[in-house]
Amino acid sequence: MDKIFDLKQIVINTLDTNKAQDIVSIDLKDKSSMADFMIIASGTSSRHIQSLSEQVLEKLKNSGVKDSRIEGKDSSEWKLVDGIDLIVHIFHPEKRKFYELEKMWSELIPKEKLII
Repeated sequence: MDKIFDLKQIVINTLDTNKAQDIVSIDLKDKSSMADFMIIASGTSSRHIQSLSEQVLEKLKNSGVKDSRIEGKDSSEWKLVDGIDLIVHIFHPEKRKFYELEKMWSELIPKEKLII
């Protein structure tokens, strides 16, 4: 199997096992060069969001993505785990609703707007 697909499944399973809510995976291969996949999930509290981001980071590092890191360390409502070819957003439900990343990235993007 494809390594990035396996990594995506590891992250989704980690989020699910640790009680993340509303886990969504978005294929970015034809939409952006910044990553192959984006995973979006919700946590129930700032501690839960922090714990989820740390669990995902650990799984990425254990899977060989040594340069992965957490962005938004000072935020209690959002964390981004940069897994190089896989980006994981973990939101408080209200912030997730406000930013609507699923809607923005799930829509088809014309070729001329692919440069990000």
